[in-house]
Amino acid sequence: MKDWLDVKFEKRLVPSPVITAVVPFVSLGLALVLGAILLLLAGVNPLTTYGAMLQGAFGSPEQWLKGDFYNLSETLVKAIPLMLCGLGVGIAFRMLFWNIGAEGQLAAGGIAAAGVALFWGTALPAPLVLPTMIGVGFAAGALWGLIPSLLKAFLQVNEIITTLMLNYIAILLVEYLFYGPWKDPKGYGFPGTAEFVEAAWLPRLPDSRVHLGLLFAVLVALFIWLVLSRTKWGYEIRVIGENPRAARYAGIGLVRNIILVMILSGGLAGLAGMSEVAGISHRLQKGLTVGYGYTAIIVAWLARLGPWRTLLVAFLLAALLVGGDQIQITMKLPAAIALIIQGLILFCMLGGDLFTHYRLRVQIRRRLVG
Repeated sequence: MKDWLDVKFEKRLVPSPVITAVVPFVSLGLALVLGAILLLLAGVNPLTTYGAMLQGAFGSPEQWLKGDFYNLSETLVKAIPLMLCGLGVGIAFRMLFWNIGAEGQLAAGGIAAAGVALFWGTALPAPLVLPTMIGVGFAAGALWGLIPSLLKAFLQVNEIITTLMLNYIAILLVEYLFYGPWKDPKGYGFPGTAEFVEAAWLPRLPDSRVHLGLLFAVLVALFIWLVLSRTKWGYEIRVIGENPRAARYAGIGLVRNIILVMILSGGLAGLAGMSEVAGISHRLQKGLTVGYGYTAIIVAWLARLGPWRTLLVAFLLAALLVGGDQIQITMKLPAAIALIIQGLILFCMLGGDLFTHYRLRVQIRRRLVG
């Protein structure tokens, strides 16, 4: 007799509610343990480092008692573009359209909004400047998302390639504009456009940089939740995402839905770009495209494409990024450590998701030899 171990994954007919609830926490814990090992190898105390990251992202109780919420507000500032881009790519992923182009769509929205502020800011009545920037920013992002959707719908061109390549075009266009024709002639040689007129600034919360984009994100999450759970269009999106072939047989228009969903997806990323230039920098300059569109892919997957979960995950990942900046300043560690931990969290979450839908079956089998 010869024994051997038979290890295989079996698909669960119905995912266990307990497993579904527990796996994310176990996955997060494993990611933090792996991150702690990395920090030990770097020669620092993991608990001290994690504590510094938490304080950097949220502040300390002493600061809160003094009414100082600067750290928390900076986390919210970073979370806003992640929320909007995460909601945008999430609605596209729902329909199995792999929009990897949120970074370019964000850039397109920023360019369009900046163009309105720079060239129409004084020509338009002051109350119309911001609404025009919002509409044009959304439309520019939607147009940038429409291009790959048309190529996919009518020519079956792989959307991963087209959305990714369009990112580079938009990013380089941003740099061309603020280094070239839109460069501020009074900027003493520094790259960037002239500052927008005040009518083109998004309102902020008092004593912080948190701007109206946060409200945009909450309203968009509410809108997407209502669409997905309460409308026929949301039902069509869900059916296409679960089984495109069955959707086609049911008479659901794939081409129409691909185009509409990508208009919304790209438009939301464009709205994020508009929020960045109108709410933070008040000009088009370097720093608009710093990877929010790519990180939004992680946000959408960790949130399992749920709109409300997307807001929470975006906030937590923003805290990780702000905390990474803090340990770079106070502990002289590379801020890239936060990005590595972010990657570990994604890897462990995706790996843990496997156990939500599959069970590990281990059996000892015996076979006669000879």
